[in-house]
Amino acid sequence: MIPFQDDETSPWRESAAEAESSAWADSPAEAGSSAWADSPAEAGSSAWADSPAGKEGPLSVSSVHLEAYRIFLYAAKLGSLTKAAQQLYITQPTVSYAIKQLERHLSVTLFNRRSRGVSLTPEGETLLRFVEPSFSLLEAGEKEMNAMKDLSSGVLKLGASDTLIRMCLLQPLDEFRRRFPDIRIRLTHGRTPDIVRRLLEGEIECGLVRLPLSQDSRLHLQPLTDVEECFVVGQTYRHLANRGALREIWPELPLLMLSSGSSSRRFTEQWLHEQGLFKEPDMELGSIDLLLEFARLGFGAALIPRSLVERELDKGLLFEVQLPAPLPSRKLALASLKDRSLSLAARAFAEQVAKAYPSCGPSV
Repeated sequence: MIPFQDDETSPWRESAAEAESSAWADSPAEAGSSAWADSPAEAGSSAWADSPAGKEGPLSVSSVHLEAYRIFLYAAKLGSLTKAAQQLYITQPTVSYAIKQLERHLSVTLFNRRSRGVSLTPEGETLLRFVEPSFSLLEAGEKEMNAMKDLSSGVLKLGASDTLIRMCLLQPLDEFRRRFPDIRIRLTHGRTPDIVRRLLEGEIECGLVRLPLSQDSRLHLQPLTDVEECFVVGQTYRHLANRGALREIWPELPLLMLSSGSSSRRFTEQWLHEQGLFKEPDMELGSIDLLLEFARLGFGAALIPRSLVERELDKGLLFEVQLPAPLPSRKLALASLKDRSLSLAARAFAEQVAKAYPSCGPSV
């Protein structure tokens, strides 16, 4: 923090001229009026006035300017008020006044006067043991802030369902990791209601969710893409899928659905109600991957995002059920809290995701 040098030109050594000018290197003459100035005016600065003026209270760091401790640190390490002033680019009277105010604040004497500078009292040595590591921590904190600003440090905390991670996040996350390898990525999975809850509780900074949401007023939503879905079946029910009259085949077709509580389950049930086709599912499963596998094996029909089944449809491993009306597409969004600033890492990720989905409309 303060460079130590052992050569003859080191700022740690008092010059002969200083030593000869007074029995004190930091003499009253050098200070302008007193080696220990008694007022901000004498020190040439008003930065060291007691705060608040005229009010005495319990001792606290807040009542002494942090700069006074920094001046104390330099004076203690350099053993000279003059050298401390030179290192800090301030006047020697300002250093003297800061030390005096600090001693007054603590009600102890921190320095002994020597023929060549100053030395610490036992109380000063004790204070130095706390002040020096404190400034080291502050310096480390500044370095960490600079690293976070440069995205060479930090943590990205986000969440999404397994399906949405697979559909939308894998590529942006991989690109982000390559661009910022020193950012730690903490990804949690869960359904949209779980992701919203974690956002509101501060466990994550942003999350990929399906719209619409009931908690829109508290969330900032950055639309990403529209998801088109379709009902698919395996070879077992291929003959029903090709009929085209859904109302006729629906009673014969087992229904596979996600377990209750998911946004996909609510969306499916709402559409079935609107079409007059609602019925209880024959099977409830915990993930889209399981729905897809059970549909392929012939257990029934499942509603799956089209992007996840295009290859199986092309290869004839799955078959799309013809519907009387197209399913409405659903929008995905990157959600964050309106009243909480994103970390630099999360902000950079949100910008990257926005570039990956440039034509999805304005944020809300």
